[in-house]
Amino acid sequence: MLKYLFRRMILMIPTLIGITVVVFAIVNLAPGSPVEQKLQQLRFSGSEQGSSKAGSATVSKEILDALNKQYGFDKPLYERYWIWLKNLSTLNFGESFTYEEDVLDVIMSKFPVSLQFGIVSLILSYLISIPLGVLKAVWNGSTFDTISSFILFLMYSIPSFMLAIVLIVFLSGGSFLDIFPIGGLYSDFYDEMNDFERIVDRIHHFILPLVCYTIGSYTTLTVLMKNSLMDEIKKDYIRTARAKGLSEKVVYLKHALRNALIPIVTGIGGFLSVFFAGSLLLETIFQLDGMGLLGFNSILSRDYNVIMGLVFIQSFLMLIGNILSDIAYVLVDPRIDFN
Repeated sequence: MLKYLFRRMILMIPTLIGITVVVFAIVNLAPGSPVEQKLQQLRFSGSEQGSSKAGSATVSKEILDALNKQYGFDKPLYERYWIWLKNLSTLNFGESFTYEEDVLDVIMSKFPVSLQFGIVSLILSYLISIPLGVLKAVWNGSTFDTISSFILFLMYSIPSFMLAIVLIVFLSGGSFLDIFPIGGLYSDFYDEMNDFERIVDRIHHFILPLVCYTIGSYTTLTVLMKNSLMDEIKKDYIRTARAKGLSEKVVYLKHALRNALIPIVTGIGGFLSVFFAGSLLLETIFQLDGMGLLGFNSILSRDYNVIMGLVFIQSFLMLIGNILSDIAYVLVDPRIDFN
């Protein structure tokens, strides 16, 4: 197993390089570089000051050269990538063109919002979906199974951003009730509250966005859990366990469940993605300043350093997550041997 993990870790290096090369080339060759946007700002500021000449004339070559040097665009593409790769060895992603701060500082400033929703939604998904899938398998074909399936697929079919709009209209002072606040993760007078009031205030702001984040996450995992368990209980070793006189509870929970969890652990490694969970539409609707808005705004403003920082960190976590999924396979079923 250790040899397998070592090989996977080594293979991560060329994989990450390949991902960053492709993304770096795409974002740098796309039209509308930071230099062009800076020139537009200069022209716009000149026109605002009433200088038609400054607003319409082309910028001098000296200014253009200075801007290219400032942003590092005076070097060829391959050289810029090599510089970025060398800086990466010290986790230096450069400075954000938009925020004029270190890229890691910019990412970490948006990190708490996405982290909170990512972790809570992940925990809720597994805590609800796995027991629900087991119950649906045990009571397959029953009224409970039919009704729960209808509810799950109804939830899965509802777009999260549409649900957000409906909840705001009906529950956040839109046209009917004014129960839940919108905008941010806490109230304006949060600092004046005691610890208990702060917890209640956080939960109060948290409920509606969390419902929208998790609305479609239960169906796939629940159905997978149900089908996997139903496949297991049809196998010969389960018939043998029943023939020995074991109770249904022992048969399901001790013998069948462990093997049924093997397909579920496929997605366990994906839990690392919760650190960068973000939804542009939900963050816009609920006025949350998280990773979704950061990525979107960085693409619009051609903030190359922030884009590359996000891509690298998310790709790294994805590859680490795949390795953790393999480890989870072995923990669930020791018969699996990757060597």
